[in-house]
Amino acid sequence: MPAHETPEAVTVREALVWASSFLRQAGSKDPKFEAELLLRYLLNLDRTRFIMALPEPIASSDLEKIKQLCQRRAQREPLQYIVGGQEFFGRWFSVQPGVLIPRPETEILVEETLRYADWLWSDASSLAVVDIGTGSGAIALTLAAERPQWRVTTIDLSEQALAVARRNAERLKVLSRVRFLRGNLAEPLMAAEERVDLLISNPPYIPSDEVDRLDPEVSRYEPRLALDGGEDGLDCYRRLAASLPRLLKQKALVAFEVGIHQAQAVRQLLIDSGVIEGVAAVTDLAGIERVVIGWRGRSGGRPT
Repeated sequence: MPAHETPEAVTVREALVWASSFLRQAGSKDPKFEAELLLRYLLNLDRTRFIMALPEPIASSDLEKIKQLCQRRAQREPLQYIVGGQEFFGRWFSVQPGVLIPRPETEILVEETLRYADWLWSDASSLAVVDIGTGSGAIALTLAAERPQWRVTTIDLSEQALAVARRNAERLKVLSRVRFLRGNLAEPLMAAEERVDLLISNPPYIPSDEVDRLDPEVSRYEPRLALDGGEDGLDCYRRLAASLPRLLKQKALVAFEVGIHQAQAVRQLLIDSGVIEGVAAVTDLAGIERVVIGWRGRSGGRPT
């Protein structure tokens, strides 16, 4: 059966074979995984139930729908936009066009922030935390869920992103513990003369001339506002570092996700702010420095 034709009466297994073949011909790097994910989404089945359903017939209306989903994927639309979400730190976050898709490396940012906070404060139960550039809310809402006593503020310039983050907060049952502000980077806090214990951000860090050369899934579909970090990718880090003297309390933690080859420059920006006493970089599984941490109010050492 040609991959461009869908059969009229098939089982779930045969639909999976067809979808895999279609996506393979469309250039998918992992067609079987993507085909299964799309079918599970369409049929609303977890993996165990999906495997049990493989011998069962699939409705003709669902065959037409899976064809449409595969055609969207063949146009390089991200899977996360097609199925409407992405898992992050063990929780499901809704995403849609106009909102950056959470990445696995951002989980490292959250893990290290929690680890350094536990090290810096003997009692971190009432920290004032701000997440700048919230997108879907993956960072801020994860922190709110992992540390229920923290007072979390999240800021984004995009009203669309804030709306998605609010819906995620409601579904994750942390809405009452998170404050949502619209604004450019740290400006809303500085205008209110507020200070925080912990500032975390995954800001845009792709150099401008590289954005259009990213994979089509990113360059065609994800919001440029959340990607473009200026000529060298460091614009937002410069502005945030310059804001730190007006933002941080006497004991404070700053945590940034960074792009490849940016860690040293961002570490220096934190040091040059004049209010950071210690800095560290954390690598991902490939050995690439992906997270930069800065702190003040504790001398010597770092978490083990």
